[in-house]
Amino acid sequence: MDLLKNKKFIIFACAIVFLVLVFFSKYGFGFKKHVKNPSLSAGNEYLNSELTLASLVNRDSDLDGVLDWEEGLWGMDPKKSDSDENGVLDKDEIIKLKEEASSQQGESSLYLPEDEENLTETDRFSRELFSTVAALNQAGVVDQSTIDKLSESLVEQMGITASKKIFTIADIKIIDDNSTQAIKKYESALGSLYQQHIIETDVYGILAESLTSEGDIDINALNKLDPIIGHFRGIIKGMVGMSVPRSLSLAHLEVLNDFQKVMENISNIKLVDSDIIIAMSAISQYESADEKLKYSIQGLIDAINQKLSN
Repeated sequence: MDLLKNKKFIIFACAIVFLVLVFFSKYGFGFKKHVKNPSLSAGNEYLNSELTLASLVNRDSDLDGVLDWEEGLWGMDPKKSDSDENGVLDKDEIIKLKEEASSQQGESSLYLPEDEENLTETDRFSRELFSTVAALNQAGVVDQSTIDKLSESLVEQMGITASKKIFTIADIKIIDDNSTQAIKKYESALGSLYQQHIIETDVYGILAESLTSEGDIDINALNKLDPIIGHFRGIIKGMVGMSVPRSLSLAHLEVLNDFQKVMENISNIKLVDSDIIIAMSAISQYESADEKLKYSIQGLIDAINQKLSN
């Protein structure tokens, strides 16, 4: 199991390294070992702990509506709204340059706002990574310490994904009958449901199997996750439809939402070929979500046993 968990981590780590390498190789950024930018020091503006990453990325020195880091990409002076003093504002020149680049490449430019609604989570992550690195590179603060902190921040962001569906107490069928007979009937229904959807396949095993000897991911191997997803959906549907004694409703709801979370994690892992950020985030969260599910199931079992022993 430790080996499989290590392989899970390797997939996750490689995804981050891959994204960073793609953008640095594509846009030609180099690492500079400075701590502060001399051009800023002259104006007594030091790049220290008081200058946050957010303020650096969102800085617009000439207030022309184009962020400093993007002006730098187009060869503009971020401190002048008309860098070449030709009577055409930098903002308008950049729009023209984007249109030309888009027509030459036959695809949308990286920064066109109208593309936003069609972006995958990977696209959004990539834009954020790109803009952050560009801003840091322009300011001359991309040293090893900055790289380490940026990596930690990106890993944290990738590890936080909210559930798409969260059930509420109104979603389950509660009965005002807490009798021993009602509890036993509920226990029997729950046990029968679980027996119909026994999950024996190990998700970590499938992830390990999907790694090829060349270091790629075999998408077909990930299709083995489909039966697991199907069983989870069956359990979720059954738990929503069954009658639940009110005294067990909160414990039932917790288990239901934990099944939903794990099911979403496993479903998102399959997106590795189309939305790698969502997939890697799902892999990073799977273990904790699975442990939480086991904990809540045990809590429900304990609650049932306590009611039956009274």
